[in-house]
Formats: sequence, C-alpha cells, structure tokens
Amino acid sequence: MEVEPIPQQVRDKIEQIETADLVVGVLPELDPKSFAMVCDTLRALSGAARIAVLRDDHAATPAAANSDAVETSAFPHVVPWPLLTPDASGTPILSISSAYQSVFAACERLGARACCVIASKLDTPSPEWIRQFARPLLEEDVDLVLPYYARHKFEGLLNSSIIAPLTRSLYGKRIHNPMGPDLGISRRLFQKMLGAERSANRVHPLAYLTPAALCDNLVVCEVFLGARIYPPTDWTNISSIVAQVLSPIFLDMERNAACWQRMRASTSVAAVGDPVLVSQDAGTVDISRLVESFHLGNRDLQEIWGLVLPPSTLVELRKLSRLPLEQFHMPDDLWVRIVYDFALGHRLRTINRDHLLRSMTPLYLAWVASYARDLESSSTAGLEQRLERLSAVYESGKPYLVSRWRWPDRFNP
Repeated sequence: MEVEPIPQQVRDKIEQIETADLVVGVLPELDPKSFAMVCDTLRALSGAARIAVLRDDHAATPAAANSDAVETSAFPHVVPWPLLTPDASGTPILSISSAYQSVFAACERLGARACCVIASKLDTPSPEWIRQFARPLLEEDVDLVLPYYARHKFEGLLNSSIIAPLTRSLYGKRIHNPMGPDLGISRRLFQKMLGAERSANRVHPLAYLTPAALCDNLVVCEVFLGARIYPPTDWTNISSIVAQVLSPIFLDMERNAACWQRMRASTSVAAVGDPVLVSQDAGTVDISRLVESFHLGNRDLQEIWGLVLPPSTLVELRKLSRLPLEQFHMPDDLWVRIVYDFALGHRLRTINRDHLLRSMTPLYLAWVASYARDLESSSTAGLEQRLERLSAVYESGKPYLVSRWRWPDRFNP
C-alpha cells in the first residue's frame, strides 16, 4: 500500500518529534477546550507512552507548523496538518481516504506501535472513549479497535443493512461498524497493509482493514460509544455514495474468497466499556418517496437488473411493485439475495461496475421503506432485535452466495 506523502510544511515538525508510540489523528474541527480535553485524556494513559497528535488544520503553513505555539517538548506532541483536503472530484469519501493515509504515513515515519483516528463527533461526547480506544493497542496486544455506536433508527443504515451484516456473514465475527470510521490499528496490522498490493487501497482504506485482520486471525475488539452525528441524508440522491462504499467491499470479497468461504457460524468479539443509551429517537423517513423511487427504478432499470438477478428474484420484484403503498414490504431474504447477487455481478463485471452499483439504489430504498414500516412504533430494544434478525438472514443465506460464487453459470439469468 502506498502511504500518503507528508507535506513539506509539517515534515520538519515530524522530524523533531523523532519517534512516537502512538499517533492520533483528529479529523473533526474541535474548539480549543475540546481539543485540550483530548490531549488531557491521552496524557492520562498509563505508562510513559510518547504520543503524537495530528490535528486537522486547513490553514497549516510552514510557519504554523513550526511556531512557538506548538512546542516539540510538549506532551503529547501536537502537529497541525491539513489532513482533510478538498477533493477535486467533490467526493468526501476520497478526501477522508487521503486523511487516513496521512495518519498512516506519520505512523510509519515515527515508527509508532499503533495509531488511532478520531473521525466523528458524538451526541454524548466524552473524552474517556479516546482512552478506551488507545489502551487495548498499547496494553493488551489488540490489533484493531472498532466503534460500537449507539444507534438511531434512520442513521448509518447503509452500514446496518449491508456492511455490518455482510461482514458478519462472510468473516464470522459480529462487528457492528467494520468500517469505523473511528478506529485504532496496531503496527502489526499496519505493516500487513503496507505489504499488500491493493489497487483499491487509495480509494477507501477503511474497507479492507477488518477483512485483513479477520483473515489473518488478528485480535479485534469494539468500544461502546454514543450515537454518531451524521450529516442529513438525502434519500433520493444517494446512488453515488452506494457505489463508492460498496465497490471496495465487493472487491475485497473477491480477494478474500478463499478466506470467507471457510467461515461458518459467527461469534462475538470482545467489547470495552458499557452500552450507551440514546435519547428518544424521533427520526422519520418519507416511506412514499422511497417506494416511488423503487417504482421508478423498477420501470427503468429492468435491463440492468436482468443481467445480475435470477428470474425468480425479478418475478418477486414485479410482485412487489404491484403492492399498494400500505402493503409494501420487501422481505429480508429477498434483500439479502439481492445483495449477494450484486456482489457476484460486480465480480463478473457483467456491466460497468459503477453503473451496476448505482442501479442497486432503488432496491436499497425499497428495503429502507420496509424497515421504516417495521419500526414505526419500536423502542431501542426493538431496533436491535430488527437488525439482529436481518443479520441472521445474511448468515442463513450464505450457502446461496457460496453456490453462486463457485458456479455462477447455474444461476445465469
């Protein structure tokens, strides 16, 4: 894996630090008080760990990087660094990819034992979670620390409906946020990443971290956190996000097929801390608009869907399109087969991969509409049970995926 080059304006600062045990990248814009709390929390780590904190600073200049305001003798060492840079394509995912690679570059340059990335703002902020992320890396020989966010009903649904249950089914571990974005990784895992020739790494490095750790039998744990604050979701304009997120995941499925086809039932991973309760979730979605998007896709995308979906699935989708709004419901087993079929279509390059994944969006919105109807009067406990049922369907449907993967011609539409 190529690491992101270190900008000239901060290279001198890195060289003055010389070495660090832990590198922490802070991506959110924090006020001075909040950032001071982060540093105090890191300072409270046991032992005499040398820590370098990379703070996202769009205005970082050679003067700022070497100013008296940030002394190299301070503990922890603070390095202003323009981690999140505007991407020429206007794609936030590519911008955040560059930020993680910058943290990895500093980690490698300083010979660090581990690195953490703070990428989110939580609705119940507490600096204690930062210490909980770092401790397993420095004290318990853990290789990958992932977040277990408290959930709101209609946030992070791309993760809840595809990424997390798919990862659980493929790799046999019940990980709730396999792509972070808050995370901690050991040098052992980072070195494995450096030694891997993966052209997709620069597109989205978070997609392959968890599969790499699980396929190499490395130690993974989760940290309970509050609910993550997400930007507002435009449910009718998310096809580009669906394509950008799922493409590297499906690519890793292809690379790791020998690994995940051996996995059977799933097991939990160790968790740090206590579950965080969220306030009453009053979020809603417009089910009628989601169903309308499905009907539009069902009318315009039959040619593409027919290239990747078996005839039986197409028949079920036509039946679904004829249901009145109040009866509209996509069963989980149908949704899971669709995800598996699109993963195979991506592998076989049936059509242009970006077009293929974008065409999946109306089907995803149909599942979201069904999920929303299921949860119209559910509590937090009901939400967890609903998503657990979905994960179980992913696992029970895995033989279908394995069969299609090994013998795709038997299912050729």
